[in-house]
This record gives sequence, C-alpha cells and structure tokens, in this order.
Amino acid sequence: MSQKKIKKAARQIHLWLGLATGIIVFIISITGCIYVFEEEIRNAVSQEQLNIPVQQKPFVGLEKIVTNFKKEVPKGKITSIKINEKEPNACVELNTKSKSYYFNPYDGTLINQEKQDWLVTVRKLHTSLLLGETGSFIQRWSVVIFVLMLITGIIIWFPAQMRSLKQSLSIKWKGTAKRINYDLHNVLGFYASFILLIIALTGLFFAFKEVKNTAAFLSGSELTDGKKVDSKYVEIKESLGKRYDRIYKTAKLQYPGAVLITFSIKKTGDLRLRMLYPYNWSRRQNTFYFDAKTGKPLRYKLYKDFNNADIIEASNYDVHTGRFFGYFGKIIAFLASLIAASLPITGFIIWLKKNKKKKKSPKKVRV
Repeated sequence: MSQKKIKKAARQIHLWLGLATGIIVFIISITGCIYVFEEEIRNAVSQEQLNIPVQQKPFVGLEKIVTNFKKEVPKGKITSIKINEKEPNACVELNTKSKSYYFNPYDGTLINQEKQDWLVTVRKLHTSLLLGETGSFIQRWSVVIFVLMLITGIIIWFPAQMRSLKQSLSIKWKGTAKRINYDLHNVLGFYASFILLIIALTGLFFAFKEVKNTAAFLSGSELTDGKKVDSKYVEIKESLGKRYDRIYKTAKLQYPGAVLITFSIKKTGDLRLRMLYPYNWSRRQNTFYFDAKTGKPLRYKLYKDFNNADIIEASNYDVHTGRFFGYFGKIIAFLASLIAASLPITGFIIWLKKNKKKKKSPKKVRV
C-alpha cells in the first residue's frame, strides 16, 4: 500500500473515531489533568481538617475511632480508613460511600465530616463517567480508541517531504484563525502524542488483564497475587473496632516504617490493608488481605518479594500520573492531558470548517 493510501485510511479512521469519542476523551483528559495534582490540591484546601495542633500524646488507636464513628453513624458502613504515619497530628480519615469523617488522632473525637469532596467526583468521572460499571466499560474502550487515534494522528502528521518537517513542528501564529487552529491540533498533538501514549497505556493497565499479562510477558516474569496464609486461624470474637486495631498494631509491629496505612473493603468482600513505605522510583508497598467478617488472614504480598512484573504493577500509577519523575513529571503529565482535552475541540472545528467549505462549493454543471 502506498504512503498516500495509508495516510488516507489513517485520516478516515482518525476522523470517525474522533467524532464518536470526542466528548468522552475530553472528559477523561480534563479530569486526568486536574487529578495529577490531587494530593497538592487536597492539602491546600483541606489543611485545617487534615491536621490538628501537635500534642505530646500517642496515637489513640483505631478501636476508639471506629467506636466513635459507630456512635455517630450506627448504620454507617466503612469503605476505607487512612492513617498518615508520617505526620502524627494528621487526622485519621474514615470514609463511607457518601461521606468522609475526620478524627482526632490523639483522643479519637470527630473533628469534621463532609460529603465526599469534588476531587472524588473528578476521579469517578475519570474512571467511570459517573455511570458505574457501564461508564467504566465505555471509559476503557474509549481509551483503546484514543490509542488508535494517537497512532493514526502520528501517521497523518508525518510530512510527505522532509523539507516540510520544520513547518510541521511549529505553529504559525501569524496565520489565519483557521490555520492557527489546525496547527494547535496538528503540532501540539504531535508533541504530546508520545507522552499521551504512555499515559493511555498505563491507564489500560488498570482496565485490562490482557495488558497486565502482556507487560508481565515482556518483563520475563509473572504477576503474583501474593502468598497464601496456610496457618490455622482461630476466630476471635471481637468488635469491629478491635479487629481493625488488632490488625493495624500487628502489621505495624511486624513491618515498621510505613508512612501511610490504609484499610479498604474490596468488591470481593475482603478487607485489604496497604502499608506504603518511602520510595524513589518503584512503589514500596506491602499488601495484606483478610476476611472482613472474621479477620482471618488470607494472603499477603511484600515489596521485598517483588519480581519484574510486580515492580511494573507497583510503578504503574506513578508513571500514569507523572509522579514517577517527581514534580517535573507531574507538570509534563498535566500539560499533555491539557493538550489531549483540547484535541477533540480543535479537531471538531477542523471538521466543521471542511464541511462548511464543501457546502459552499458550487456544483459543476455539465453542459
């Protein structure tokens, strides 16, 4: 197939896929752009409820906090608990499906409660378009289509002659509005495309098991689920607060040094405990799974046992958000996502202008 035919086919694929998924790509990109700096935004706007004055007291423990939560919300179901080990004065965050509760780490009293903040809505928009499983399905396949659009976009961008390369790499700011819009789509799209391919592929890593398996195959190792706990477990009759507290204290004693400890209830009904440790590149994280009803340990995965595939999995989120390369990486991911959000807009304007031009063109009359 000639280069001309390849470009023509790529242009058609790019056009129709873009028209079909433009709005979804815009939503995913703009929310991703915002969520890159989620941690910094949350710390800036919620500093008072996240931290209290430092006191010379030890951590009160999860039993008191969970007990106080149950007094406030008797029918409330806990979905997650976050304990910031790096800052002893940081409030313990306890979440339900609809609200977040912040507790004093020294005496366990409730400091504040609020509906889940707008950043949670941003994340849900990014991952499921606020449409649950249906939205997640649409989002996943829209990202697959976006990858195809990036590839076809690079093919379309590539100049037929090398002497035109310089023109394809710069925006003609002195040109007409139509030309500037075309360059914003074409040139910025090219510059961002390689970063966006990385962001999109790492996003697909979360969504598709096949992508994880491919990454594992390329790494020469297999992704592990962790080691099963084979020892016999004697069920202990205890309150929910005592169970959380016992698991928390045991994990801290056996694996000290974590800077962030989180509990969360999975869709399977299992209770997951994550312990995050200081790291530079690959995330150092120990993960433990328990039966949520009995507290029985099921399996665990320690970062010291990670193989290549596990390291890729542990690093994927940080690569996806740019955090892997520090603030510089976050800024690059932010700018690339911002450009991605602009592409459906500039692309639609290009298509609209061409359609108007076709309609205005007089039809040739045969004599």
